[in-house]
Amino acid sequence: MNDQKKSMFLRLLQLQLKSYRRSSAFTSGVVTSIIYLYFMLCFVGIFTLLGFRSFYSIDEDMGVDPLQFINKYMVYGTSFWVVWRYFIQKMPVLNVKALLSLPVKENTIVHYALGQTTFSFFNISNAFFFVPFSLVLVNNGYPTSQVLSWHLAIIAIVFCTNYINILINDRNDVFYTVATLLILFAGLQYYDIFDISQHMGPVFDTFYNSPIYTLIPWMILILLYQSAFTHFKHRMYLDSGLQVVKKEAQNLQLGWLNRFGRTAIFVKNDIKLILRNKRSKMTIWVSIGSLFYGLLFFTDSSGGLYNAPVWKIFAGIIVTGGFLFTFGQYVPSWDSSYYPLMMSQNIVYREYLNAKWAMITIATMASTVLGSFYIIFGWDVYAAILTGAIYNIGVNGHLVLLSGAFIKSPIDLTTTTKPFGDKQAFNAKTLLLSLPKLFLPMILYFIGSLFGGEWVGYMTVVFTGLLGFFLKDKVFNWIEILYKVEKYKTLEAYKQTS
Repeated sequence: MNDQKKSMFLRLLQLQLKSYRRSSAFTSGVVTSIIYLYFMLCFVGIFTLLGFRSFYSIDEDMGVDPLQFINKYMVYGTSFWVVWRYFIQKMPVLNVKALLSLPVKENTIVHYALGQTTFSFFNISNAFFFVPFSLVLVNNGYPTSQVLSWHLAIIAIVFCTNYINILINDRNDVFYTVATLLILFAGLQYYDIFDISQHMGPVFDTFYNSPIYTLIPWMILILLYQSAFTHFKHRMYLDSGLQVVKKEAQNLQLGWLNRFGRTAIFVKNDIKLILRNKRSKMTIWVSIGSLFYGLLFFTDSSGGLYNAPVWKIFAGIIVTGGFLFTFGQYVPSWDSSYYPLMMSQNIVYREYLNAKWAMITIATMASTVLGSFYIIFGWDVYAAILTGAIYNIGVNGHLVLLSGAFIKSPIDLTTTTKPFGDKQAFNAKTLLLSLPKLFLPMILYFIGSLFGGEWVGYMTVVFTGLLGFFLKDKVFNWIEILYKVEKYKTLEAYKQTS
């Protein structure tokens, strides 16, 4: 029996590898893979260096016990892992419907899918910090057995956040609760009202002081795994858990947009899409939340971390570009479910791109107006907001549409719960393509400020944005050609279900 299970696991792994090799992600190009590897190695190097150096930095600079310091803030680390996983980590993708019609036991399918997450980079990456840190602890006289006990407890907690993420993947209410509590406790601690780290630090100290308590997080891990197993096994039925959720359609006319010609057709589709789907509605809430992101840079809440003038441009880009990064970043993935139908019609790419750019522009202008309250921090602060808005419209508005030709991840808006499915949040390619949009204006500001100070830096970014705006037609000609070249690759990618 065990040999049969092992053989089936190997067969599923083989099928998964074949699926990956045939997917658009694998065939997207060698350059992208090299960039992935480069950033991964940078990440590994930074965390490994932090693991070795943090002990001495905390001990010498702060004069406190490094292990107690880490334990004190571990509650925030654990909460952050849950929130971060929710946005970034993909669920294990399996073609469950196809497997259910084959003589494969449901238990095997679920165990295999959950086992995939064990080797997630989110789990492995923590080792690059905690393993070096534990070695340094032992090297500095901490008892090996107690350090090992503490380290095993941390491993269990990391894996607990992995299965918590699986359980709350389709429970936005639970995620919002965790995120709200994290922000609330951080705020209370910052204003010296209530310091949760003082109460939770001793809990993590217990794993070091009394190794027997290390069994507790491992027992919780087993319970979470069993809960995740039961959760998905009970939903693996073609006639219930995997069916499409259907709701009564809302009839939105939006006739006032007809004055804008054929472009209005796509604008109305986008407005209806945003208002009717949970995934797309998040773009509105994230855009509203981005309006207040600048408070981190324009107040003392960051402890002086972002006092450099160049960070004002970064804040201006984020404050006015919330919709640009959440909606524009996924063009044309929003239309992936009916993209083949669109391409079979007499669709002019220029009209399609103009509609997306118009949505981004209107949202950016609205964010700029709503962000007028930043004037209370000074005209130089609001100048950064205006500068970011102009750059977002003139340059980033083009860049998100340009990058859309290479982001071929379909977004399924028809289901809200999808066992072992991808909720299509962030992915590595999206993150990499976001970097130029964020840091290029900062570089332009820095170069300009070298020749004439803050206002010359602003004008350099503004000039670049205005130049991009006036060159819109020529840029869109290039983007249109690129979309046509990538058309069939995009259609093929959108046909894939895993």
